[in-house]
Amino acid sequence: MRTRPSPTYLLAPAALVALALATGGAAAESPGEQGGAAGWQGLLGSRPVPQLGGRWVVVLRSRSLADRVRGAGGVASEKQMKAWTALARQTQRRVLARLAFRGAPIQPEYEYVRVLNAFAASIETGALAVIERDPDVAGVYPVRAAYPAATGSNGVSPSGARRPGVTIPGFDGSGVTMALLDTGVDYDHPFIKDALLPGLDIVDPGALAEPGSNPTEPGRVERHGTELAGLLVGTNGPAGLRGVAPGARVRPIRVAGWQPDTSGGVAVYARTDQLLAGLEAAVDPNGDGDTHDAARIAVVGLVEPFDSFADAPLVRAAAGALALDTLVVAPAGNDGPAGPTYGSVGAPAAADAALSVAAADTRRTSPTAHVLLRTGLRVLLAGEQPLGGAVATQATVTAPVTALSPARVEVAGAGAGFRRLFDENGYSRVAGTAPLLPPGPPTPEAVSELAAAGARAVLVDGPLPAGALGISEPLALPVLGLPTAVAQAVRTQLARGRPVELAVGAASVERTGDSSSVAAFSSEGLTFADGAKPEVSAAGVGLATSEPGRSEDGSGRFGTVSGSSAAAAVVAGAAALLAQARPDLDAAALRSALAAAARPVPGATGVAAGLVDAPAAASVELVADPPTAGLGAALEEHAAVGRPIRLRNVSTRPLTLSFDLATTTPSGVTLAAVPSSLVIGPGRSAEVEISGVVPVLPRAPGGLAGALRVKIAKGGSLRVPWAIAVPVTGQPLLAGLRLSSPSFAPSDAAPAVLTLIAGRVDGRPDRPQLLPLKSLVIDLYRDSRRRGTLARLRDVLPGRYAFGITGRGPRGARLPKGTYSLRIIATPVGGGARDIAEVAFGIR
Repeated sequence: MRTRPSPTYLLAPAALVALALATGGAAAESPGEQGGAAGWQGLLGSRPVPQLGGRWVVVLRSRSLADRVRGAGGVASEKQMKAWTALARQTQRRVLARLAFRGAPIQPEYEYVRVLNAFAASIETGALAVIERDPDVAGVYPVRAAYPAATGSNGVSPSGARRPGVTIPGFDGSGVTMALLDTGVDYDHPFIKDALLPGLDIVDPGALAEPGSNPTEPGRVERHGTELAGLLVGTNGPAGLRGVAPGARVRPIRVAGWQPDTSGGVAVYARTDQLLAGLEAAVDPNGDGDTHDAARIAVVGLVEPFDSFADAPLVRAAAGALALDTLVVAPAGNDGPAGPTYGSVGAPAAADAALSVAAADTRRTSPTAHVLLRTGLRVLLAGEQPLGGAVATQATVTAPVTALSPARVEVAGAGAGFRRLFDENGYSRVAGTAPLLPPGPPTPEAVSELAAAGARAVLVDGPLPAGALGISEPLALPVLGLPTAVAQAVRTQLARGRPVELAVGAASVERTGDSSSVAAFSSEGLTFADGAKPEVSAAGVGLATSEPGRSEDGSGRFGTVSGSSAAAAVVAGAAALLAQARPDLDAAALRSALAAAARPVPGATGVAAGLVDAPAAASVELVADPPTAGLGAALEEHAAVGRPIRLRNVSTRPLTLSFDLATTTPSGVTLAAVPSSLVIGPGRSAEVEISGVVPVLPRAPGGLAGALRVKIAKGGSLRVPWAIAVPVTGQPLLAGLRLSSPSFAPSDAAPAVLTLIAGRVDGRPDRPQLLPLKSLVIDLYRDSRRRGTLARLRDVLPGRYAFGITGRGPRGARLPKGTYSLRIIATPVGGGARDIAEVAFGIR
């Protein structure tokens, strides 16, 4: 199986270890094996591997515009804002000039001064150590990829498809502006064109934020932004179809589109630096430094998988946007519940300041079929199963099962993904078979290309809601989500040379019941900052909306979309209705009111993810900041945990409050609140310290969850969910250390290579748990004396890494002959003991 390339770091010639970020990791090992050689990369499944070009985000200690506005109590004049923006820009220029003087000239591709003070650039390897040592630099962070958080879309008629079902009677979002950070939007589509404001294109500066076309397949255009715009503000659609807030206005900001990937083709994705630029534009669309024209709500339709670090640039930026009174609404992701319990929620949804959203399945009927999966006389799966494809088959399908590697199903555009399905003689590798896709969210393009290559059915590793995975054209192709344990058994049998057969009966439509549930693909759990996510859920399976392009009669095209991004658009529309109904609520209060009023959803295993209830949110009197409380990590029994929460009275009457701290968790967690009761006047707030003790740790790492209730005298209460992280402890964080040559002469062109596995992937195969590193530091020693730091990586996801050893010291000088050692220090997220390892080498 082809593996994703391991991250390789070369810090030369300015240091002994050179750093140059590459994407990817090695092939995944089973959870529980140290580090899981590919770690998080093995969980990405068929998502394309982007070209990130050695880009980094450099965050400065100097204050941004958001920092200064926050320090001024949230109020600033136009003159003050412009002056503070200019001051932040001047600070950046001084840092850049100093870095150039010290031998690290940088040409920023993006400069950020509003939501955070930072810049992004492709940085030469030798400059990173110089940048890290600068006193004004808070940290250097890798640029990662973000993907549209949709599991599928299709072109069926919307007449029978699901509607969002979110309203506040008498309100339509009028007077509220939303920014949509996504792919381009079809400005001519009649369903949405009257609600669109002039857009901004980050991917192709100077363009109009319209959907981009695949450069080698012009008929294949970006869809996702148009789909979310329809859910937000669509009006006068077929069969009375409309968006959640048709009276609101949307400013499209194209931060994602067709961009190069590592296969030589193109794929649709965004980068961290592009998303940050999009948030800068959302709060200051005319770029004059005054954010009084900021969007009320910034809807992000993308997710950076597994990036839930406390100090990540997107997490900082979401907090900056909130300080400038823009609420960031983002999808939790589509990597659960079979994804990690710890870290499956991606950025920017992982930020405390963002309102993160799960997808709920609100349909009442869905297609199913009888399935038999067997090897010889052994039955692996039998019974009625949901069909994930958009089209229900009318006849029995039988086919042998084949297991595909990521290399076969990555959709690279330009036909590259399709070509991988054929051998050198032009014969299809999948014709007449039922391919089993790798773990991770499947893409509609992958399904379409497998069908075009002659596949009889498609099997997905992990559960899918029935009908959740659509395809762009109607195809009689059953798509089935297998339980992870079954998918693993299939791969085991095939690896042993034992054939596996699939039989799928004719499809039927079954009633799913009268209650909503969290969709099987939707992410939830704890962030690497020990927060509980998501806060709310909304309809996110099979929603009718606009598609780019025209039908044969010249009218706009319509279809359906599924995914946590669709749910995020529904919640953003609800936020627009609430902003109109309650203009007294600022961005933080909008977030907290929607979370506080959410109704419990069956099947939600996290502490939150209640179904959004906009009318109830409009009558909320008390909100909490944050709306869900991460109380920290418990590393041992009797561990003390806690954090402050701020309670805000958003009513017109004084509120007398007391706390119900009862818990039903089997761990017996006890909580206390100081003060235990208080009175908060109208428009005022008060801080309460929540603390507790964890007497017994659960057997399996993951987390503990519960909720405290704040009682309001004379009626009403506020539920504040809480979570305590229980990370893996007492296990090595470093493994597989190897230096390619124990003795070598200094060389910038042919360095020795240090390889290692950093972090861990633990847990069960169907429920892995990531343990990343807060930092990975490599120090140089000689004769037991520390000579300096050679490399420092922040926010390190589990995987295999390689470092080039050039034979130069921390400041670039060639090392004299002698014996040295490298001390590698791994610090886990969530606290816990560091892991330290040493590797000796000689310079000759």
